[in-house]
Amino acid sequence: MVFATVASGVFMWAVHLFSKVIPPAEYGVLGTMLQLLNWVVIPAVGLQMVFAQQSSAAAGEDGRRAVAATVRAVMKGVFALWLAVALFVGWRQAELCEMFKVANPAALWATLAAGLALLWLPILQGVLQGRQNFLWFGISGMCGGAGRFIGAGVIVLAFGGWAAGIMTGVLLGLLAALAVAAWQCRDVFHGAVPPFAGREWLRRVVPLTVGFGAGQFLFSADQVFVQANFAAESTGPYVAAGTLSRALVMFTGPLAAVMFPKIVRSVVRAEGTDVLRFTLLGTLAMGGGGALALSVMAPLFITIGFNPKFVSIAPLVPWFVWAMLPLALATVLVNNLMAREVFRAVPALAAVAGVYACALGMLVPKFAAALPSAEGFVRVTQVLGCFNLLLLAVAAWFTWRGK
Repeated sequence: MVFATVASGVFMWAVHLFSKVIPPAEYGVLGTMLQLLNWVVIPAVGLQMVFAQQSSAAAGEDGRRAVAATVRAVMKGVFALWLAVALFVGWRQAELCEMFKVANPAALWATLAAGLALLWLPILQGVLQGRQNFLWFGISGMCGGAGRFIGAGVIVLAFGGWAAGIMTGVLLGLLAALAVAAWQCRDVFHGAVPPFAGREWLRRVVPLTVGFGAGQFLFSADQVFVQANFAAESTGPYVAAGTLSRALVMFTGPLAAVMFPKIVRSVVRAEGTDVLRFTLLGTLAMGGGGALALSVMAPLFITIGFNPKFVSIAPLVPWFVWAMLPLALATVLVNNLMAREVFRAVPALAAVAGVYACALGMLVPKFAAALPSAEGFVRVTQVLGCFNLLLLAVAAWFTWRGK
């Protein structure tokens, strides 16, 4: 899983090489569209985890058929909700493009189409995760990263596409990942299934979505607020610093992904396990080492992997990457809480995300108006670091003291 995530992450990072050939303002739009997709991941993470949980606990043929019924019903429901969002975007397209400084509306529509694939993908990947089929789970992720890079490369280099072209490449990558996962889960689309127990399913998915969504919101919200408030020409470098720093959470994420179904199974079987302790220590070691490396080598990574003009943003990277380390650790603890269905922690986790949104809404416009861009960006990452620490503290309290 770590190898697959690193390989997929390399391909996804390689998309940012195109920052060398597209205007900085378009790169800022690209970064914002990618973070909007991370907002789509908020319900998607809940979907993946509830399917991982249900698949882990499924026993016998009846359990497998119940999973199949849930997969089919939820995929239909997700499409209906997505269609409603698409109609809203069509109605407010001009306002949305103005807000996010999108010159080509195709970027918005490619992001919307990618959102549907991104909502369907975790349903099937959750089944793979619950079955502990980590081989094909990882291959699906690598196909997604490779498809994104190849598709974006062809469109940008051969046809001159900018943010819209790269987002189309993102869509192609997600479709490739979805195809692999669907092939491995093809049994859920065949045969008779029992009625979908919608009420019971919602009782589980809502707290999982909110619990995991709190961390996902902290992971991605800053870029959206920065794009809406800072000058368009200054947001490209911020995207580069954020991309490097967010990679820390993605790099350590596989440890929590492997831990989740193992804890679910240990709870179902009433068995003890040390997997949380080992996962937390592994995340701390990997995350701390990664944060140190990025802090020291930020100018080199930015020069090689992004537009060399963005190297001036390198002093922001240490602030940013150490602000993300508490989120990587909090992700492990939240996975443990949700796997054990400690849903009483969910309101507190959601409160952290809600207060963070209010803080960004009040502070980022002031930073943009009163400070130079470089100093304003440091203030934004300091706010992010404080709330990531708060999320870690809340998750730790419910893990060890909130019983």
